[in-house]
Amino acid sequence: MVKIENLKVGYHVAAKVGMFVNDIETPALIVDLDAFEWNLAKMREAVVQNGVALRAHAKAHKSIDVAKKQISLGGASGFCCQKVSEAEALVNAGLDNILISNQIVSPSKIERLIQLSNKASLRVCVDDLRNVDDLSKAAQEANTVLGCLVEINVGADRCGIEPGEKAAQLSMKIENSVGLRFDGIQAYHGPAQHFVEYSERKSAYSNVLNCVLETKKELEKLGLTCNMVSGSGTGTFQMEAASGVFTELQAGTYCFMDAAYMTLKSNENQQAAIFKNALFVLTTIMSAARKGMVVCDAGHKCVAVDSGLPRVVGFDRAEYTGCNDEHGMIKDPDGNLDLKDRIRLIPGHCDPTCNLHDYIIAIRGDVVEEIWPITARGKLL
Repeated sequence: MVKIENLKVGYHVAAKVGMFVNDIETPALIVDLDAFEWNLAKMREAVVQNGVALRAHAKAHKSIDVAKKQISLGGASGFCCQKVSEAEALVNAGLDNILISNQIVSPSKIERLIQLSNKASLRVCVDDLRNVDDLSKAAQEANTVLGCLVEINVGADRCGIEPGEKAAQLSMKIENSVGLRFDGIQAYHGPAQHFVEYSERKSAYSNVLNCVLETKKELEKLGLTCNMVSGSGTGTFQMEAASGVFTELQAGTYCFMDAAYMTLKSNENQQAAIFKNALFVLTTIMSAARKGMVVCDAGHKCVAVDSGLPRVVGFDRAEYTGCNDEHGMIKDPDGNLDLKDRIRLIPGHCDPTCNLHDYIIAIRGDVVEEIWPITARGKLL
C-alpha cells in the first residue's frame, strides 16, 4: 500500500485510506479490489493450467503497485513495456524481467536502453537489419549483452518483419552480432484482440500460429533455437495459451477490463470475457437543468474515448452520449439521475484512461483501502 504522503508533492489527492467511497472527490479513477483480484486469479489459473508464462503488459496500468500485485496474486513472471521510459519506471521501482515489446531506434533511446540492461534482465524487439548494427554497437561500448526478440508481422500490418525466411535471416544477424543475443520471436496481433466475433479471432489466431511455425521451421534450418515465443493479449490469450507453441502471454487489460473488451463474443455467441470490470471512473452529476439529460464532471480529459464512449453502470437506459474537456453528457430518459448523484463509468479503453490520472484509488466494498500512484504516467519516450 502506498501512503498518500509518498505521492508527488503538489498533487491534490481525491481520497484517503479508510474514507468512504461517497466521500471521494470526483472525477476519480477507482478499482474494485474484489473484481481486480478475481481477474488476477483467473489469469493465474489459465497460465498454470497451460504451462505458459505471463508477461503482463504494464502499458495497461503504468502502476508499480498493480504490477507487484500481478506478481504476488496473479502469477506474472515478467512485464512488457512499450517505451524505454516505462521500463525505466518499473526497473527503478525494483522490477526485473522486462521486454520492451517495441522497436527502439533513436541513438539516445538506445543508449538509455543499454544502460537499463545493466540494471535488470531486459529484452527488446527488432524487425530491421539496420537496427541490429546500432544495438550491437551500443551494447559493445557498454560491455553488455542485450536480449532480442524478432518481431514478425502476423497480420496486424504494424511493426514486424515478414515471417519465415526473412525473419530467420534477421535472427541469424542478431545471433552473430557482438553484444546481442537472439532469444526468440514476438508474434502479436493487436487488432485481433478486439474482433468481436469469435470466428474472426480464431481465424486471426490461426494465421498467427502459421506465421510462427513457418518462422521456427526456417530458424531450424539455420541451426537456431527459438526458446521464446511471446505474444497474445486479453482477447485471444486462451488460444495462444493452449497452442503448445507460445511460451508466454502479453495480456494487459485483463486485470481491469474495459467496455470494449466486454463486447467480445464466445464460440457460443455469448459474452466471451471470463474477467470482470474492475476499473471505473467515479463521477458526479454537476448539472440536471434539462429534462432527460444530465451532465457529469467526467469529460474526455479523464476518460479515454478512442475505443468508444464509457458505459454508465447501474442504470439500464442511462447513456453517456458525448463529452467535452470537462463535461460528460448523459441521456437519462427515466429521470433516475439528479444533481450531486455519483455514478460509475466503465471506460471504453482502460490503457489511455489510466494515463490521464495521477493515481488509482483502490476500494473494497464502500471503503478506500489503498492508493496506487500511476508510476509511469506520461512516460512516452
